Amino acid sequence: MKIPTGPYAAFKLPDFRLFVSARFCITLAIQVQSVVVAWQVYELTHDPLSLGLIGLAEAIPSIGVSLYAGHIADVVQRKKIILFCLTTLLLCSAALLFFTLDAGKFLLSYGVASIYTVIFISGIARGFLTPALFAYMPQLVPRELYTNAITLNSTLWEAAAIGGPALGGFLYGFFGVRASYAADVCLMLAGLSLAMGINNKPLPPESEEQGIVEKIKAGLRFVFHNQIILGAISLDLFAVLFGGAVALLPIFAKDILHAGPEALGLLRAAPSVGAVMMAFYITHNPIRKNTGRVLLYAVGGFGICMILFAISTNFWISLFLLMLSGTFDCVSVIVRGTLLQTLTPENMKGRVSAVNHIFIGSSNEIGMFESGVAAKLMGVVTSVIFGGCMTLVSVTTIGWLAKSLRKLQRVH
Repeated sequence: MKIPTGPYAAFKLPDFRLFVSARFCITLAIQVQSVVVAWQVYELTHDPLSLGLIGLAEAIPSIGVSLYAGHIADVVQRKKIILFCLTTLLLCSAALLFFTLDAGKFLLSYGVASIYTVIFISGIARGFLTPALFAYMPQLVPRELYTNAITLNSTLWEAAAIGGPALGGFLYGFFGVRASYAADVCLMLAGLSLAMGINNKPLPPESEEQGIVEKIKAGLRFVFHNQIILGAISLDLFAVLFGGAVALLPIFAKDILHAGPEALGLLRAAPSVGAVMMAFYITHNPIRKNTGRVLLYAVGGFGICMILFAISTNFWISLFLLMLSGTFDCVSVIVRGTLLQTLTPENMKGRVSAVNHIFIGSSNEIGMFESGVAAKLMGVVTSVIFGGCMTLVSVTTIGWLAKSLRKLQRVH
């Protein structure tokens, strides 16, 4: 088969088009659902803690099943896993819609436990879905198009990350909770339908290890013994753990920038806008040399943006810095994704993706907790400056220790 060329080469492959279209719809649905669930739960409870419990209800099962899910993605046909998980997510969306109907409203009379239960189940499904998607995508494109495919995939994901919350807020504000969940169901159904159209791909030969435990251990050993992959994952972990200021944006918007909720929406969207712009640029100008240094500089740039954001008192400068942080983060995501896809054997992609999910997934949740604790102890501005400085320390340390990553010229 002749390999397509050009900045949108991967889009010329029908299976990849179906894959990214399905992922776009599912991501859009998840984003819409997250906004609507948060609004609904808060209206029912009027308790800020209830919003934090939504994240925990999803993150704990998702991270908890990750290692086993990674093993399953390496031994069971990946399309079957994806379809089963998407069907589960569709049923979860339908259940949330059911709770808004007359027949299901009685469940909410006992509180929001039923909503948390649905979110918990969807967390399990997403825990299995993540490594399956990661391992399935490279089966749809030639190895030469990995970077192009990852860039295009990231672009559409960021676009959904921007559009999803806005769509969810619009639907909820103008049409109510029932219509919002109906749209969520329709988007999930569209994603499932698109995924069903992708051709089946055979699993690569199984690795030599015997038994589930040994296979999982082999995946862990591969990550922790590979200096390049471990360094790349660790960079992202520490950047999210220390450098993120998303959890504190409401405080910055109201108390420091003296702006309203509309401004908060713009601040939340700014990193994704920057990421889409950078992804578009990399689509036309791929990273071809000094890959390791580019990754280190990108994470360092993210840390500097956070420090400058913390000391800014001008809304537009703060907005620009958040957008710039998104461009640096996009570079990190694309380089890390390309490294993981290229350096990981086909029969181990699910397990390696699971380890990556634990690193990144846990760091998002723990990072929000760290931000809150640090802000409580140091003050909001000082805590973000501290986080940015710790990100720079992490970049310097990992760059010094991971010589293979620092000297990496290009991914083959």
